Amino acid sequence: MSVIVEIEVVASDFELGRILDLVPGTRIEVETMVPAGERAVPLFWVFNSDRESFETSIQEHGSVEEITEIDVFEDRILYAIDWDVGTDRFFGAITDNGGHVLAATGHTDAWQFELRFPSHEQLSAFQTALEDARIHHQVARVYNPTKPDAGPWFGLTPTQREALTLAVETGYYDIPRNCTTVELADKLGISDQAVTERLRRAIVNLVDHSLLVKDEES
Repeated sequence: MSVIVEIEVVASDFELGRILDLVPGTRIEVETMVPAGERAVPLFWVFNSDRESFETSIQEHGSVEEITEIDVFEDRILYAIDWDVGTDRFFGAITDNGGHVLAATGHTDAWQFELRFPSHEQLSAFQTALEDARIHHQVARVYNPTKPDAGPWFGLTPTQREALTLAVETGYYDIPRNCTTVELADKLGISDQAVTERLRRAIVNLVDHSLLVKDEES
């Protein structure tokens, strides 16, 4: 049975945390992150940051190929960053043990991750790898998605839950549709492209944490 872990990692102990070096008061919410091979292109929102200094600090890192602005709003910016994930032992430990990043939020000193592993054994191997790499971390919670104490949100991040709930309430999934992605984007303060991606990830997480887990058990 798969297992989900909520974990906090010291920002300075892994490469992406060092790349996205945050000043006090700045926050990052990862929209999409799928480490694979030697490349990874996460999309992430940056809140309350000085735009110029933030971008300059990222471009100074040798493992960063490119940082691209996707959407700019008054209080947040959506970026894509192309970097060499092979230099990051934290993400190496995730991929080596079959893990997936479900959600990630970064602050000045630490990042919070929600990770899914195929089994408790692979989660244990992941934690051993972090200890061997001297990556300081603290586990907040470990649970199986189908247990009663798994919580009501089935792996959805707050932003995914907000988007999916709004889409249902406004009739986006009705036939015929009573709402468009452009209208959802206006309500959420993001682009229609970001809405589409957020809904896609929400549905994947919802199925991942409910239907697929039950299939694995059977």
